[in-house]
Amino acid sequence: MEPSVIHSTFVIERSYPKAPERVFTAFADAARKRRWFGESETHDIEKFEMDFRVGGGELSQYRFREGTPFKGVSLANEGTYQDIVANRRIVTASSMTLGDKRISVSLVTIELLPTDKGTDLICTHQGAFFEGADGPQMREAGWRKLLDQLATELTH
Repeated sequence: MEPSVIHSTFVIERSYPKAPERVFTAFADAARKRRWFGESETHDIEKFEMDFRVGGGELSQYRFREGTPFKGVSLANEGTYQDIVANRRIVTASSMTLGDKRISVSLVTIELLPTDKGTDLICTHQGAFFEGADGPQMREAGWRKLLDQLATELTH
């Protein structure tokens, strides 16, 4: 019998040729974050709300488009900012729901370290994935894609 919860931790490191302040702003500014974190060719954004402060929340709700395995299904990611240190760290606790089913909960820590060439970003994702969840491998792939999109956002 398979476990009802799969626990997973992964760490992704990236380097960006921008100052930590610039990278931090891409997380803190709702319009910028919506571009790199929310927009996609696979879904339509139904809601994207941010209250960027400790105790504040973030809600992303999407509906999958034609040509995806979940066509017409809604995906919601709702989180709370647990810790924010300007230009250094962001910690968010969140849950993800697919349709009416909660599929995971996560704690994500983003660390920004200044370097001579810009910023080293360390993303640590700790998750509990429930039955029917996308699973740790797909979530890690998703975060890798998001951090690629962040690199693109930082060129603007």
